[in-house]
Amino acid sequence: MAINKDLRINDEIRAREVRLVGDDGEQLGIVSLRDALAMAQERRVDLVEVSPTARPPVCRLMDYGKFKYEQAKRDRESRKKQKVVSVKELKMRPTIEDHDFEVKVRSAQRFLSEGDKVKCTMIFRGREIVHASLGQETLKKLAERVVDVAVVERPPRVEGRAMIMILAPKKGV
Repeated sequence: MAINKDLRINDEIRAREVRLVGDDGEQLGIVSLRDALAMAQERRVDLVEVSPTARPPVCRLMDYGKFKYEQAKRDRESRKKQKVVSVKELKMRPTIEDHDFEVKVRSAQRFLSEGDKVKCTMIFRGREIVHASLGQETLKKLAERVVDVAVVERPPRVEGRAMIMILAPKKGV
C-alpha cells in the first residue's frame, strides 16, 4: 500500500456507508460510517479510507501514525538499497606501454568491483586511425584481463577518432 497524502481518516470520511476491514485484515462487512467510527474509537485506532473510489468506499481500522511511520521506514530502506551506477572512463592510446596498460587494468578492476561501469576509450591521433586493429586488440586484451569481474556490455566500436568499449560489472561480484 503506497503512502498517500490524501487518505481520509476518521471525521474526514464523507461516505454514509463503508466496507470495513479490521486491523488484522478480516472483512467486517458493510456498516454505517457512524458504527465504523464508534468501532474505531472503541478499539483506540483510526478509521482510514484506503479505497475511496470503490462503492462503498473501503475503510480499514488501523493506527494511522504507526502506519505512516512504517511506510516511511520502508521507503527509506528501499532508497538505501538503490545504487546509482556511474560510468568511469579510461582513456588510452594504441601505443600504450605495458606498465601503463597494467595501471589501466587495475583501475578498471577497482571501478568494476565498486559496481561502476567502465567506458574504455582508445584515442587515435593523426594517422593512427589507419591501425584501428591495434587499438581493438588492446581493448580486447583489457576485456580479457577483467573477465572475472566484468562483462562486455558494448564491444569495441569506432566513433569518430576514438574506439569505445563499455564494460559492466558481473552480477553477484
